[in-house]
Amino acid sequence: MQTLILVDMAKILNLNHFRKAKNRAEKRRAGDENAVKFGRTKAEKKLEVAKVAKLRRNHDGHKIDD
Repeated sequence: MQTLILVDMAKILNLNHFRKAKNRAEKRRAGDENAVKFGRTKAEKKLEVAKVAKLRRNHDGHKIDD
C-alpha cells in the first residue's frame, strides 16, 4: 500500500526583482524631495529669463551716451 503525500510548495520568488523595486522606490522618493527643495517648473524658469531680459533692455535704454 502506498500513501501519497501532497505538499504545498512555496512560490518561488526572484529576490532581485524586489531589491531593484525597493531601490527604484528609494531613488524616486529622493528625487521627489529634491524637486521640492530645488526644482522649478519650466514656466518659472522661462518667466525668470524673460524678466532678466526686460531688465537688461530697460537698463540699456537708460544709458547716457558720451
